[in-house]
Amino acid sequence: MNNQSNPIFISGCVLFLLLFLHAPSSITAQETEDEREFDYDERSKKGPPRWGELKKEWEACNSGEMQSPIDMSNDKVEIISKSGALTRNYKPSNATLKNRGHDISLKWVGDAGSIQINGTDYMLRQCHWHSPSEHHINGQRYALELHMVHESPDLNVKNKIAVVGLLYKIGEADVFLSKLSRNISSLKNSLEESNVGEIDPTDIKMGGRSYYKYMGSLTVPPCTEGVLWIINEEYAESNARPLQALNGREVYLYRPRLRPRVTKN
Repeated sequence: MNNQSNPIFISGCVLFLLLFLHAPSSITAQETEDEREFDYDERSKKGPPRWGELKKEWEACNSGEMQSPIDMSNDKVEIISKSGALTRNYKPSNATLKNRGHDISLKWVGDAGSIQINGTDYMLRQCHWHSPSEHHINGQRYALELHMVHESPDLNVKNKIAVVGLLYKIGEADVFLSKLSRNISSLKNSLEESNVGEIDPTDIKMGGRSYYKYMGSLTVPPCTEGVLWIINEEYAESNARPLQALNGREVYLYRPRLRPRVTKN
């Protein structure tokens, strides 16, 4: 696998905050918002190994067989040469930024566009960050992981939530994070929601067109399964949920079909 990508630089104040973020913020009633109900300390009575014991409706955290995050290793993924299965149709919209205590989330208030996966439209609702990354690639964990959370308005769609993930390394400045750094810094000691004006999701640079795709779960209680995960092959210390077993699941790596090289005589 080619790991050559442009790393990012996270300014001191942003990095300081992100190093202590761990759980995704909620967009649906499925996810638990109250951070006092669980934590990420594996030795704690409310830590990940005990999530499934804390509430009956959280049983999937321990008994589920399609849990997230996972390690996407070369020897366990099937490479598919196919293009056109993933289409992004984002647009600028007003957004709010909030320090939820356990994470910082950016929520679009209006219509920020959508992503289409195999003909199904998923509307972009919010994004949030994990540091370090929750997902691993070939056993490697990255400095930061962005989750863009989408929800399908189609009542006939079985898998309602699709999450697009992007991994980062620390290096040169990232335009999108740099734009938000001042707002994030101002939220350091506040749990209030801050209006940050119009934010264009296309400013989040996804890099190449290759991505991993698999069926998983929420990474926060109740660990509901049936979440469609799209993790970009582009690479971009707080707490994050430990890796979950694959349990025979198939993980696919989608890469653009290569065009034959034309040589001139």
